[in-house]
Amino acid sequence: MTTRLKLAFAQLNLLVGDVRGNAQRIVRAIGEARGAGADLVVFPELAVCGYPPEDLLFHAGLRRQVAAALEEIRTAAQGVGAVVGYPEYSETGIYNAAAFFEDGRTSGNYRKQALPNYSVFDEQRYFRPGTGPVVVPFRGTRVGIGICEDVWTPGPCHAARAAGAELLVVPNGSPFEIDKQRQREAVLAERARETGVAIAYANLVGGQDELVFDGGSCLVDSAGRVAMRAPAFAEGLYVTDTGSAGGQITPLASEDRSTYEALVLGVRDYVRKNGFRGAVLGLSGGVDSALTLAIAVDALGADAVQAVMMPYRYTARMSVDDAREQARILGVRFDVLPIEAVVSATQDTLSGQFAGLPADTTEENIQSRARGVVLMAISNKTGRIVLATGNKSEMAVGYATLYGDMAGGFAPIKDCTKTRVYSLCAYRNGLGRVIPERVITRPPSAELRPDQRDSDSLPPYDVLDPILDALMIENRSVDEIAARGFEPAVVARVLGMVRKAEYKRRQAAPGVRISSRAFGRDWRYPITSGYQH
Repeated sequence: MTTRLKLAFAQLNLLVGDVRGNAQRIVRAIGEARGAGADLVVFPELAVCGYPPEDLLFHAGLRRQVAAALEEIRTAAQGVGAVVGYPEYSETGIYNAAAFFEDGRTSGNYRKQALPNYSVFDEQRYFRPGTGPVVVPFRGTRVGIGICEDVWTPGPCHAARAAGAELLVVPNGSPFEIDKQRQREAVLAERARETGVAIAYANLVGGQDELVFDGGSCLVDSAGRVAMRAPAFAEGLYVTDTGSAGGQITPLASEDRSTYEALVLGVRDYVRKNGFRGAVLGLSGGVDSALTLAIAVDALGADAVQAVMMPYRYTARMSVDDAREQARILGVRFDVLPIEAVVSATQDTLSGQFAGLPADTTEENIQSRARGVVLMAISNKTGRIVLATGNKSEMAVGYATLYGDMAGGFAPIKDCTKTRVYSLCAYRNGLGRVIPERVITRPPSAELRPDQRDSDSLPPYDVLDPILDALMIENRSVDEIAARGFEPAVVARVLGMVRKAEYKRRQAAPGVRISSRAFGRDWRYPITSGYQH
């Protein structure tokens, strides 16, 4: 690199489809970067339309709005260069592109070459791949461009270097998952060492449906060392010098901290971007709803959250007391609404249908569905979204009532196993006690019948969760999982429960994705299937 460049990373929280609003944010950031003395400001992938735009890309109206926004952004790029991600429409198709604007003109335009089509990514549905490198001479440095997946494969980076690139800038829309930042930086370091070219990696931040983008924009020098790292989950403009070894390097957070922050940001953006007035949830006195309440308050503030305890004859007094105590600590509105009358009315209505038949889970499900009715009614009346409180372990094996405790508009801990729920409760209490200790230590129970415990229906969670991880994350078979020391019959039972519960999960609320494979965008099992594990 012949000269130093002062780089600004515009780590923005944008809104998918809000092209005009995103363009205004981009123009403001260009002005801020110019005011900070930056030479070049780099924006995230598809910043103009937001990421991922999905089938919005097919709308003619979006195409017109993008064209108008690009003119506005190009005109604003005065006195500072700007690399801006956008969808490029051409006669040959749509491209995931990045334009290099400088002094009111377009100095270069790059089309993403490596289009991911795995996990949560479906880019081959929308985009055509670009071909060849783009290198722009800029203030004494030859700047190459790549986009996100282009750095995960060697080809595009090496081609840029062969074309003379001395710095590679990379707009990204890389969603959070546990330990993802370390993976990103390992790949960036490998590419930098292979090519001898520094890499400026600008990532998106914010929640978008099930995905949370965690930022963590960074500069990796030509030797593969992290020279700058922006904070995770924080929107902002972060400036550094390509020739400096002393840039801001925000430490990597612990697994629990980063996961918790992802959940908080995911809830905050889902509620606010979709225009809800706040959130309401059933607070049962159990650990799942306790964690969900803590996340909701941290995301939205106590004034925007309502907790509702809905006791029935099987609800323990300690459950009511513990729920009340947590609501008091967090300062949220707390209402106790018994469901005895709702359940009795339903059972009376069905008495003729049930005559001569023994009681079973049907009666338990009526209790759960009565609670769902109450919560949804409050949501309709107040404009607050219902937060479902189920965890990944329950969703996996179907230990949840469809239209009951599964009712809701968003499920914050949907991708957290029960084991992780306990870990996150401990983490959150470590910041300041908000969950009563008895909630964490008592045996988990749905409290739908006398003396009920989760262990009556499920293997212990320290057995269940590793089996689920082996199935979902690693795609292991019964035999392979059993070889790790689990009883084959238990493994077969769990995997069978997962298969049978697929129809429930298809009707479940979306929730924050924190693992490398969550129920939702990257879980596509058939409902109707004769496959036997």
